[in-house]
Amino acid sequence: MHPLEVTVEKHEDGYVSYAVGLKGTVVGEGDSFEEAVADIASAIRFHIETFGGEEPETDE
Repeated sequence: MHPLEVTVEKHEDGYVSYAVGLKGTVVGEGDSFEEAVADIASAIRFHIETFGGEEPETDE
């Protein structure tokens, strides 16, 4: 599996993270940056275990 880009955004009530390039929606959240990163890592692992480790979508 190739490395994935993860975006973490700070909002008023916490942090939201999402993976760029996976088919479907993979989102994490947390009260801190670290919690949001840990949550998205868990969500990515679940997504790959459930749907397979297909190559990330690209614009090329």
